[in-house]
Amino acid sequence: MSQLDSIRAPVKKEMAEFERYFSQTMKSNIPLLRIILNYILRRKGKQMRPMLVLLSARVYGEIDEAAFVAATLIELLHTATLVHDDVVDSAEERRGALSINALWNSKIAVLTGDYMLSRGLLISVEKGRYDMLEIVSEAVRSMAEGELLQLQRSRKPNLTEEDYFRIIEMKTAALIAACTTSGAISVTNDSDTLFLMKELGESIGIAFQIRDDILDYEAKGLSGKAPGNDIKEKKLTLPLIHALRVTSNGNRRKILGIVRSKKKSRADIDQVTDFVHKNGGIDYALHMMHSYRDKALAIIERLPEGEARDSLKSFVHYTTARKK
Repeated sequence: MSQLDSIRAPVKKEMAEFERYFSQTMKSNIPLLRIILNYILRRKGKQMRPMLVLLSARVYGEIDEAAFVAATLIELLHTATLVHDDVVDSAEERRGALSINALWNSKIAVLTGDYMLSRGLLISVEKGRYDMLEIVSEAVRSMAEGELLQLQRSRKPNLTEEDYFRIIEMKTAALIAACTTSGAISVTNDSDTLFLMKELGESIGIAFQIRDDILDYEAKGLSGKAPGNDIKEKKLTLPLIHALRVTSNGNRRKILGIVRSKKKSRADIDQVTDFVHKNGGIDYALHMMHSYRDKALAIIERLPEGEARDSLKSFVHYTTARKK
């Protein structure tokens, strides 16, 4: 049994039910859209976000249709965001397969993403779950603002650590917090519980993103994305931000010059990677990731005991130790 299978165990049956529920929402009478939606369904990822929704619900009660609505909302939002991101980034691949915009075109991809977002809105309205709609809508707003803030800050010659954390809080952490909060609200409306679960999701999300950014500086084959991809895209993430902060002005200008250049050779990318390692960027990022991991684990200790709580704890360890 894989680590993810073990984490999924307390909600294994419900995950299967969710997949059937979600498939029903991904149907259309428009032939082209039906083909695209089927293509997306066949290439589903690890579905960690729906799993996190269901585990968050199971901690506080029995899973019913309300939890499936929450998980569906999250998965529709997440998938639509990925489709739109591929258009923005002109990405031709997603999870090792051709992206929607590569197979069809950007206009079709944007409209497909819009369709999925609208399906989420309609499902929450049909089921009268305006509380979940508010949670997910807030996450969409935060993610959009975070993306725009990142685009704005990327024009600066440098990105501060404060900027970095603000951006990942608005993007990755907002979505993970929506998972844990919407899962909890499917079984309880206790305000203290919902606040706690939001805090948990935010801590997991920040730790998750830092781990993702560290992976970009690790050896070939360890991560799911090409090593050095952030450098190619001129992204300043925590490992590089710290390394730039502790080096000399001359080195800082040199490395930033490489990062900001339009064309980079493999040697250029390796030079930046070596710079980050030699100047403690990875160690510092790991230290910060572990602090958010520990915060998440401390919150989990306050949750009701049971298999779901144990799985949430394992999930935190998994996200911060993963190799891809």
